[in-house]
Amino acid sequence: MTQPSTTDVPKTVLITGASSGIGEATARRLAAAGHPVVLGARRAERLATLAKEIEAVGGSALPHSLDVTDPLSVRSFVAAAHERYGRVDVLVNNAGVMPLSRMDALRTDEWDRMIDVNLRGVLHGIAAVLPIMRSQGAGHIVNIASVSGLRVDPTAAVYSATKHAVRALSEGLRQESRELRVTVISPGLTRSELTDTINDQDTKDAVTGQMSVAIPAAAIGEAVHYAISQPADVDVNELVVRPTAQG
Repeated sequence: MTQPSTTDVPKTVLITGASSGIGEATARRLAAAGHPVVLGARRAERLATLAKEIEAVGGSALPHSLDVTDPLSVRSFVAAAHERYGRVDVLVNNAGVMPLSRMDALRTDEWDRMIDVNLRGVLHGIAAVLPIMRSQGAGHIVNIASVSGLRVDPTAAVYSATKHAVRALSEGLRQESRELRVTVISPGLTRSELTDTINDQDTKDAVTGQMSVAIPAAAIGEAVHYAISQPADVDVNELVVRPTAQG
């Protein structure tokens, strides 16, 4: 007998950074597949609009203000999801910033911001959902990393460090778990608002020049859908999704 896909049963999916880009695209894709989605980000108005659009086409969406750098905010986000739907099946740790610059520019505030959002934010999400998933005996954590977690380029040293760290903690969590699934998805050049967080003008110009080959955020949403749709005994540990033309 063929084991049914997990898509046969709707899953409550929590998505951080859901107000734009990969988070928004993932929310739309998973809601279209029948999964209730809980939308977290700081821009509450954009979340509310997205939730209305999802529900207008028959989906289920709960918007909730979220700052991933604040553990209390993350716990409130997870608690709201659990109260509304009774389960927390999937967490997509997507929120991120990418203020690239050379190390000798000494933009230390930006270094701290990347560590707070890209790394601590992921850890806060894991800490908030892990007890619930353990009690359920099942759960899935999807961490959005980057191809910068596979290589290091000039101007991306700190950003790459945070994404290497996300891959490392994901692998550690995977090895510690027998009931939870852990997936790392590493996007290449993808159309999103990440480049808007680059404040160094020379770096921003260089990155903008590369975006002509970028893939749509929907491609990453499709990868998330693929990972969570596998049978319960199949854990897709890592996916790299980038433009064919990217070097």
